[in-house]
Amino acid sequence: MQSLAKLPVTIVTGFLGAGKTTLLRHLLANASGRRIAVIVNEFGELGIDGAILKQCSIGCTEEEANGRVYELANGCLCCTVQEEFFPVMRELVARRGELDHILIETSGLALPKPLVQAFNWPEIRTACTVDAVITVVDSPAVAAGTFAAFPDQVDAQRKQDPNLDHESPLHELFADQLASADLVVLNKTDLLDPAALAAVRTEVAEELPPAVKVIEAQGGDLPLGVLLGLNCETELHIDARRTHHDEEDEDHDHDEFDSFDLVLPEAEEARLLAALKDAVAKHGILRVKGFAAIPGKAMRLLVQGVGQRFDRHFDRAWGADEARQSRLVLIGQSLDRAAIEAELQAALAG
Repeated sequence: MQSLAKLPVTIVTGFLGAGKTTLLRHLLANASGRRIAVIVNEFGELGIDGAILKQCSIGCTEEEANGRVYELANGCLCCTVQEEFFPVMRELVARRGELDHILIETSGLALPKPLVQAFNWPEIRTACTVDAVITVVDSPAVAAGTFAAFPDQVDAQRKQDPNLDHESPLHELFADQLASADLVVLNKTDLLDPAALAAVRTEVAEELPPAVKVIEAQGGDLPLGVLLGLNCETELHIDARRTHHDEEDEDHDHDEFDSFDLVLPEAEEARLLAALKDAVAKHGILRVKGFAAIPGKAMRLLVQGVGQRFDRHFDRAWGADEARQSRLVLIGQSLDRAAIEAELQAALAG
């Protein structure tokens, strides 16, 4: 029997809100018949990104779409790789004759290098290869001098940490994501003027190996030929790429980050956004994502916020068996869940 070729795997990484899910949505919507499996790594208790991606089922039924989207909900991939990633990959390896490509979206807090190194495990390396690591960069956040779009709270956390000298954990993570990249996508470039964009390019280039290409995008809209089929075999040379976390224990954690989900009542769109922006300003929330119920609207509102910047649109009609309520995941540092939930409930009451 003829042996199967190695299944190419593209790892999409990048900081919170950089546009990873949007990039994957574009890839799936323009797959041109490619049979693609998707692993979505959620940092939070709700499968928000997975639900978004399931809408891009490339014309297949909902049941078929559910079979190709894998959500890993217990922290970053690099931390749970032995608990969840390996069983998922083993299942996909068994089905690789039915697949053309695997896409992995890491959480915004994941370190790409340990994940790439996992592709050297015997049961994976004979069946799969890392086609490329694509790092998506939030260009406006870098231009603003931060990587989370909310620098004050991040800087305060940095100063409180006796183990840090001059770099915040976010900068180290950003640098590590770039160090592991085979391709860098500067996203949201339409929000910058030429001088600011040039400065972002310069800053990013300082963290990159010379051979890594940098391309610009708006909304992750790029040709598939640019993103897939790069044949980098990243797992073969990832150990030579130096990162900030090379000297740490493999059992590293991200204790400085918290995430939790909230269920909130229906509220007018403007009122909800005002309440969320107030909470972000007061509590240093880095990321908000989820779905909201708006009175009088038959469709649910998809909400994704980074710092004070919120993107939203109505994505689909509420199902007949769905409760009309808002469900949001909040991500940040040292968050007071009880206080945040009480304030949001009070702001939306009545």
